[in-house]
Amino acid sequence: MDDTERFEQLINSGYCCISIVSHEERYALEIVHQAALGQKRGMWIWSVAGGVREGFLSDSPFIADTETPATGLRYLTDVKKGSICVTLDLAEHLKGGLTLRALRDLIDCLEKNGSTLVMIDSEDKLPEIVKSYARPFEISFPDRRELLEIVRKTVQRFNREKPIEIGISKKGLDTIVRNLRGLTRRQAERIIIDTVADDRRFDDNDINVVIASKRRMIQRGGLLEYIQIPLDLSEIGGMRQLKKWLNQRKDAFSSQARKFGLEAPRGVLMLGVQGAGKSLCAKAIATAWQQPLLRLDPGVLFNSYIGESERNLREALRQTEMMSPVVLWIDEIEKGFASAASQSTDGGLSKRMFGTLLTWLQEREAPVFVVATANDIEALPPELLRKGRFDEIFFVDLPSEDVRKEIFAIHIKKRKREPKKFELAALAEASEGYSGSEIEQAVVSALHAAYADKSRLNTERILSALRASPPLSVTLAERVQALRAWAEGRCVPAD
Repeated sequence: MDDTERFEQLINSGYCCISIVSHEERYALEIVHQAALGQKRGMWIWSVAGGVREGFLSDSPFIADTETPATGLRYLTDVKKGSICVTLDLAEHLKGGLTLRALRDLIDCLEKNGSTLVMIDSEDKLPEIVKSYARPFEISFPDRRELLEIVRKTVQRFNREKPIEIGISKKGLDTIVRNLRGLTRRQAERIIIDTVADDRRFDDNDINVVIASKRRMIQRGGLLEYIQIPLDLSEIGGMRQLKKWLNQRKDAFSSQARKFGLEAPRGVLMLGVQGAGKSLCAKAIATAWQQPLLRLDPGVLFNSYIGESERNLREALRQTEMMSPVVLWIDEIEKGFASAASQSTDGGLSKRMFGTLLTWLQEREAPVFVVATANDIEALPPELLRKGRFDEIFFVDLPSEDVRKEIFAIHIKKRKREPKKFELAALAEASEGYSGSEIEQAVVSALHAAYADKSRLNTERILSALRASPPLSVTLAERVQALRAWAEGRCVPAD
């Protein structure tokens, strides 16, 4: 069903109060308008900018003296039976007792005469008492067909105003439409406008412009971060079992895999010592599987407004599904949901958020591969570790001596030096207990020292940098040992 059909279904089910939280107000109004036409119902709209007016057309006259929320709501109590009454940005005005009382009276009145109240707001700020009446309605993201129509109409409108040069191929157009998935209608239109207005052209060269614009737009929203780092699994030392597991599943998202009877991989939970390479793996998986990488920071989900945090999480997960197939990286998952494992002081918010995430992890159908990383196992709720949430739980330990040699070679080569000219065995022996990130920092520190002394980078300088900075496994020895003890028999070693 499309949005209008779903909305009509709510009306026919007898809901007298419906809440729509969206920045796409015009589209939301169009849904209500189409439903009113299909149901042959009257439609009334209130906003503080002019008051109450009948119908959807912008040239409809406003009813005098209905601008204030309370007077506007009182006027709507007398509308014809079966009407649809719409309020725009009413949530901002429900802090005072008079308006809230008028709204509750209106809901009671509309329920008795078979009418419906639709509240359209840009943010989820409705009081809890109003939410107990209201049935939420979520506007869907546009699908491929609708995005194609948005692109076509936007380009045609620009071409009518002033001719533009159009040289887009069918493959290029398909790529642009695919990269617009997960955006709202307004965002997709905005990107095409910016793309065309810049050089008055629309061709295959605009694909990168669209991808870059989408990345900026997603990150501006604050929920998801679009990561684009050219990293390959070969640039990560060790992790042999993890790499084998990933290589076996890299083609499992294809239609041939489905025909073979395989389901798309769901994800991995990566526990381990800080700095051991868990985050690098998330980036490398997306590159190896040629899928976009989205990073979800649980910390940005929590909002001071009641109900807004849960909506942020649902919106982020819904947007991720629309962009699938995609890799979703939930970094340091324990920081966002640690309170769900204990008696929290946030009124149960962490538990509700965690419940939303668990349900999504278990029931999602879209091909979204989740890579969740965690450093502190004790902070994780036990429900997250249950089979079915993730395909596998890997433990990323400190690198062995052979792997440390491999990591030194990778980082020395990355700095445009020849690894063969360094005593890798001596470096590996001296760096026992060091994580991959600590090894990298030792190479960087030695490089700075060599540059300052106007000399070359060599083995002795790196050894000196190692001696000057003890590893985390020494300063936090008890914690590292406890983590290893917990992982024994519970997790699959990554290496």
